[in-house]
Amino acid sequence: MPIDEIEKKVSDRYARAASSGEQMCCPTSYDMSHLKTFIPEEVLKISYGCGTPAGLKTVSAGETVLDIGSGGGIDCFEASRLVGPTGHVIGIDMTDTMLEIARRNAVIVAGNLGYPSPNVEFRKGLADAMPVADGTVDLIISNCVINLAPDKRKVFREMSRVAKPGGRFTISDIVADQPVPQYLVHDAEKWGDCLSGALTLTDYMAGMTEAGFAGIHLIKSSPWQRIDGIHFFSVTLTGYKLPATTSTAGPRYATLRGPFSRVVDEQGTTYRRGIPQALTAESALLLSQPPFASLFVLSQDPVTLDQTDPRWSAVLPEQTPCVWKGDFALLAGPFVEAQDDDHHVFRRGEPLEICSKTLTVLETDGYAPHFAILNRASEPVGGAATSCAPTGGCC
Repeated sequence: MPIDEIEKKVSDRYARAASSGEQMCCPTSYDMSHLKTFIPEEVLKISYGCGTPAGLKTVSAGETVLDIGSGGGIDCFEASRLVGPTGHVIGIDMTDTMLEIARRNAVIVAGNLGYPSPNVEFRKGLADAMPVADGTVDLIISNCVINLAPDKRKVFREMSRVAKPGGRFTISDIVADQPVPQYLVHDAEKWGDCLSGALTLTDYMAGMTEAGFAGIHLIKSSPWQRIDGIHFFSVTLTGYKLPATTSTAGPRYATLRGPFSRVVDEQGTTYRRGIPQALTAESALLLSQPPFASLFVLSQDPVTLDQTDPRWSAVLPEQTPCVWKGDFALLAGPFVEAQDDDHHVFRRGEPLEICSKTLTVLETDGYAPHFAILNRASEPVGGAATSCAPTGGCC
């Protein structure tokens, strides 16, 4: 299906939804009771998304925020409140009906927030050709929109272009656990349902890395739909556009605390738990960001850890038989590869079948933030408990 045909069909679908009040595709968890205090009902009733990227404590006062696919403006208006009157918010959308609603309500929202004038503007444009100047945006947000773009890698490059050095993104989107087949890719109706254009998590995060973002990691995830054996799920991701640096003032060594026994970062550097690793200036800057900082000891001189050190972190499975229940784990950053203490090797975005004991490990505080968990069983599993290894180890 030609790209311009996809874009027109998606735009027409959302324009009809704005007029009819049709509920569109994705699971959303807005706090409507809060938003109703300053956002008009006309905006709230046409708000579609699969996350709340503006409401996850990612927006700071005085920043410039860009919302890709701003629709009726709900996320822009929440960002407007959070950046304050000295901040600036830009919404981009390709649908005239949505832009008309958003612009009409911008003055109302500014008044409700007590601002002398709106700090939000809405521009017509496409995600892969954004009408925004280079290097001017502190934070990019998007809510279940990039999967609608036919050329997502071009969108990712545009995001990198407009982000300031030191800028970041927090985006919610729908991804799939396996490549979407052609019969769905060419189904125009399912493009509007956030299905046909979904990338795998692996390809989504790799595209962001190729565009120049670093430290890409999961904020939250939730299952959505299963169609013909393909699992579609919502993820909210964050990543950074690191500034150029030649400074040697930062930490010179990093020692992995755990709970992973080994990790590989996006530059291909391997870190092993307890063993200090020399850092480049760029790596030192990246590891100072969340969520890396809590996983490492950063220091000027090499620091070696062992199991007696309180900073050492490990989570071992119970030494009991396990059960296979159809669970799969997807590493969702900030590493491209990671290993646990039972020698499972997780590669970013790739589903790995896990037993009940490993699931329990991955649900602990140290591991849970870094994984999306899916269950592929079509009905309850009644398998018997089994020993994964003669020693009682797992899998």
